[in-house]
Amino acid sequence: MLLNYNPPTSPYIDVVYHDNDILILNKPSGLLTVPGKAPEHKDSLINRVNRVFPTATIVHRLDMATSGIICLALNKAAHREISRQFQFRETKKCYIARLYGKLEQESGSVELPLICDWPNRPKQMVDFENGKHALTHWQVLEHEVVEDKALEQKSHVTRVELTPITGRSHQLRVHMKELGHVILGDRLYAHDDAKAMAERLQLHAKWLAFTHPTTKEWVSFTQEPKF
Repeated sequence: MLLNYNPPTSPYIDVVYHDNDILILNKPSGLLTVPGKAPEHKDSLINRVNRVFPTATIVHRLDMATSGIICLALNKAAHREISRQFQFRETKKCYIARLYGKLEQESGSVELPLICDWPNRPKQMVDFENGKHALTHWQVLEHEVVEDKALEQKSHVTRVELTPITGRSHQLRVHMKELGHVILGDRLYAHDDAKAMAERLQLHAKWLAFTHPTTKEWVSFTQEPKF
């Protein structure tokens, strides 16, 4: 359930690249990829885009709170081909996140199966019996020491690059939580201190690469995070 849904409107849509087949956007944090069921949740990335690109369709999604690179298809053939690449994990992508605390190792992986936490949906949880396979690689980029206003003290923060091998719902958010370092500003999974340290979820889809559906060339798109 969304409370006080007030997505940003400037820019209304942020186009990174487009041609006759694909549309690459930089989605802001706070905007739904597709509309919710309630009338007040109609404003969404796809509804905005369709006013300018009527044939555009969603190929994959980003969580409402996640910002960054997202790909839409502009015709049925492109949609089929890019969807196939996502289905068979032929696409490549990476995210940037800021985590609560200091990771002692420089890199690692989290491989924990995930399933919907049905009584608490849309939250996901680890379930070794019924969960779907999920794998995330992570790499430390930077260690920070920041002022934690809630605790009135300095706290450690780690900036990481996350590479999801699978694409489960909330995968990066849950895997980082299970690693012991929640993403700052995560309203679903973070503890109060980590929530208070950021006004938005500090998770951004920085890079996406795939084979262009028409030219068959390997294409990649990058957008740096604003945090």
